[in-house]
Amino acid sequence: MSRQTKIVATLGPATTDEASLRGIVDAGVDMVRMNLSHGDHDEHRDREQTLRRTARAAGRVVGMLCDLQGPKIRVERFAGGSVELDEGAAFFLDPTLDGDAGSSEGVGVAYAGLPTDVAPGDILLLADGLIRLEVERIEGTRIHTRVTVGGTLGDRKGINRLGGGLSVRALTDKDRVDIKLAAELEADYMAVSFPRDGADIDEARALLREAGGHGGIVAKIERHEAVEALDEIMEAADAVMIARGDLAVEIGDAELPGVQKRIMRMARERDCVVITATQMMQSMVDSPMPTRAEVLDVANAVLDGTDAVMLSEETAMGQYPAETVGAMSRVCIGAETYADETRPSGGLKPGVHFDRIDEAIAKTAITTANSLGAKAIAALTESGATAMWMSRIGTDIPIYALSEQPRTRRKVTLYRGVNPIRFDPTQREHDAVNREAVAELKGLGAVSDDDLVVITKGDLAGEQGGTNAMKVVKVSEIVR
Repeated sequence: MSRQTKIVATLGPATTDEASLRGIVDAGVDMVRMNLSHGDHDEHRDREQTLRRTARAAGRVVGMLCDLQGPKIRVERFAGGSVELDEGAAFFLDPTLDGDAGSSEGVGVAYAGLPTDVAPGDILLLADGLIRLEVERIEGTRIHTRVTVGGTLGDRKGINRLGGGLSVRALTDKDRVDIKLAAELEADYMAVSFPRDGADIDEARALLREAGGHGGIVAKIERHEAVEALDEIMEAADAVMIARGDLAVEIGDAELPGVQKRIMRMARERDCVVITATQMMQSMVDSPMPTRAEVLDVANAVLDGTDAVMLSEETAMGQYPAETVGAMSRVCIGAETYADETRPSGGLKPGVHFDRIDEAIAKTAITTANSLGAKAIAALTESGATAMWMSRIGTDIPIYALSEQPRTRRKVTLYRGVNPIRFDPTQREHDAVNREAVAELKGLGAVSDDDLVVITKGDLAGEQGGTNAMKVVKVSEIVR
């Protein structure tokens, strides 16, 4: 059984050289993530070139996601590298304090607006929620707090406000420079960290286009405000990422499972691709096998309909990057075996409305393929939109996106159940296009003589948004 759920793996020191990259490519990675929070531009350029070279050598299409750092609010540094905060102790935060002057009494903050964003009684969560501070009073730029949950606080650890509410916008000066790098690297997607609303996504897209980039925009859902603005964010973005680390800190662990399921449901209803991320197989940083809890976490995301599952530290810093991708692939395939019991119906809902002809053809094709028991769906696509719409409706029938455009073939590597194939439909008669498309699938072993194939394409090959026809063919009757 071929895997439908896509795997995104973060690159880092553990996956920099060609051998380690070949390991995760051979294990089945569909897209890699360049985390622009770490490393310099030359490092990312080298990784991009190695990735493209490795994918070509392996005969695989692998997409690339550039992930912006965003306005992660952090404490500054301590004179000794870290301090121990005891429960009940007083501790201050002050953005005007020297960056290296932190002590057990207080520390600087890399966000000048923090004193005006908080009020007495607010709970501040540091180091991914491991340390809690209650705000007692604000005097000028200094925020006086009381430690309610203590622990070791090190340099540059993050700060969140329980319940959200920090006013900082999504794009920083560093992000604006990194957006130009994403365009230069021809990133297939660019992730925006800590967006608050659709306007943050629109701004990121405009800057990427201005820099010459053509990638889709991924909105990372990791702020309380983003959960409240899901409708407009999904309207503005091409995909959303459930970034469960910071999101859990802001909304609380108990709320996270329900919010994750809500985001997935809304994304599929709104034709928005969804990625599930953060600590999916965290134990495999140091272990060659996942825990049972991690297996269930990945499987539940698959059963809920996620397009992709993402690995972070596991493949960036871990000891077993290829083994981790292989384990995640096996879990996805195992969960997909039972998807029929949990996923929504594989047909169109009564009263469904279409805004575009190509959308109508794409979604009707899935219903037709499910009803007839077709073996494959061949979507001849210029932009990848037809394949994306097809992937929104439940089916275990493989969708093949046939396109001459390398950018499109890489883009669809994020869509659940969609497989990219290089195919040039131009300069051919319609019957010849159908025959050669099916012959391509037969040559790959995807279909046999007695199988049905549903084909979608446009009258004018090479025109974006031009899909306006669907045809059902029997392999033996079209390929002689």
